[in-house]
Amino acid sequence: MLWSSGNPDGLLPTPCVAAGEPYSSLDFETLKPPEETLLFAQRKAPFTPRSNPGSRYGYRAPPIRARVGLAMRRSMTFGDLPDAEAVLRSNGLSLAPMSVGEAGMNVGGTSVLATAQVSDIDNGALKALIVPAGAANDTTDIAALDDAIQHAQAKGTPVLAFGEGVADVLRALDRTTDVSADAPAVMVSGDTVEVLGTSEALADAARRIQ
Repeated sequence: MLWSSGNPDGLLPTPCVAAGEPYSSLDFETLKPPEETLLFAQRKAPFTPRSNPGSRYGYRAPPIRARVGLAMRRSMTFGDLPDAEAVLRSNGLSLAPMSVGEAGMNVGGTSVLATAQVSDIDNGALKALIVPAGAANDTTDIAALDDAIQHAQAKGTPVLAFGEGVADVLRALDRTTDVSADAPAVMVSGDTVEVLGTSEALADAARRIQ
């Protein structure tokens, strides 16, 4: 089998069947596009999911249990838990981009369309708020993030914070004495602030979000 280099989209090689080669010999599995995470403008998914042993259909995404808001921030990361996004998704959470300031909606030079807003916390459409590490351009961005965090707290919606986002959440909720701001991640639920130091702890917290 030959491969054509004339693919205008640059996504996948175009298969060309050599003379006399049967179509049945094509490996159509190689034509599947790679999966992307929400932060597609910055990077690929942190890992390629493995096929289940014995499965003839390969990887299947887990069913979505709950929709959560992802506060979009400039230079956003998940701090010391770089696989956090994959962990959340693998435990059935759908991450919906939420605008908390103009700067955060441009990721890696690519504009990201917000599909959630603070009112979705109020009406219960979002089951949690995710606050990654990131930067704010000015006091307007800080106020917008604080507003989202405080709406979640008032509604009883869990807030998961990562990296620098931990200090931002604790400050917004006036809980700076509860845990260290240097914690890799925390989940704030009601009066409880839980430190999430590992991916396993994050996965356990994600499974409790309904």
